[in-house]
Amino acid sequence: MEQPWIHKAKTDSLFILLPSFLVVAIVFIFQQQLQEIEDKYSFYTWLFLIVFIDVAHVYATLFKTYFVAEEFQKRKKLLIGLPILCFLIGMFLFSFGSGVFWSVLAYIAVFHFIRQQYGFMRLYARKEPKKWAWIDNLIIYTATIYPMLFWFLTLPRKFNWFVENEFLHFQNPFLITILSWIYGFIILFYAIRTIYLWTKTNYFNIPKNAIIVGTMFSWYFGIVYFNNDLIFTLLNVVSHGIPYIALIYLKEIDKKTVAELNWLHYFKHFKGLILFLSILLFIAFFEEYLWEILVWNEQFSSTTKDFSNWYFLIVPMLTVPQFTHYLLDGFIWKTKKK
Repeated sequence: MEQPWIHKAKTDSLFILLPSFLVVAIVFIFQQQLQEIEDKYSFYTWLFLIVFIDVAHVYATLFKTYFVAEEFQKRKKLLIGLPILCFLIGMFLFSFGSGVFWSVLAYIAVFHFIRQQYGFMRLYARKEPKKWAWIDNLIIYTATIYPMLFWFLTLPRKFNWFVENEFLHFQNPFLITILSWIYGFIILFYAIRTIYLWTKTNYFNIPKNAIIVGTMFSWYFGIVYFNNDLIFTLLNVVSHGIPYIALIYLKEIDKKTVAELNWLHYFKHFKGLILFLSILLFIAFFEEYLWEILVWNEQFSSTTKDFSNWYFLIVPMLTVPQFTHYLLDGFIWKTKKK
């Protein structure tokens, strides 16, 4: 059986599979340097990790939806109605206070991040028998849900998803011990089963297992093992954002013919890739600049105006792209069952 690459072995390996392993290696090799970077260069870590990767990957969805005429016509009601719904839900949540708003959004974000790893795993397992798919599902959900439960059941970590105190915490060392044993047992079961199938069938699904192991590494070391804001951001953002951007470009642009792409054919090849990334970075920076001058005032201080009386409109409005991305992702990757 051939390896089930989405694009090609080289591009999948570099841009979808490698980021998790590479960042984990960087974290272990350069721990002291990362602490210095966090202390002295917070603006640049914010710019490259949050703006140029995390926010940019949200807008990559445009190249599978709003920028694709055929796709837009097919899902017109969804693509128009969902942002409006997200804005209205945001205003409703914010009416209960910013804490409620960010808490709900954080839980939705966690679910989205978990489902992305599941989605990649299913893409790479698409040629395998569906009979035992539940085992792969168990592994990928264990790799993501256990670290989150650890986060919820321990003292507050030195990092957060959006804002402080966004998750409910219930400290319970005994339950953590039980969950850790279950986690370890499932990981061991996965390792033994993978080796057994490899020796029995003489086939090893490289990308599927790389996604599973990479997810284990990035989520465990980012949330459980280390308790550091920059390390969490590195492992969380890089492992999620870069593979998603790569998936959009490789599957929705590079792999399609000029006829299929219509005007998007300008984004093919190297110059097109640069243009694609430039557009994502520009939009992402523009959004974050608005956040800075209207809400956060952390990285830029170009205005002294206080917009807090308008947060009930501004904050839900600025989160529409992100919120829409979280929900829309549950629709656009589904394929019809044959």
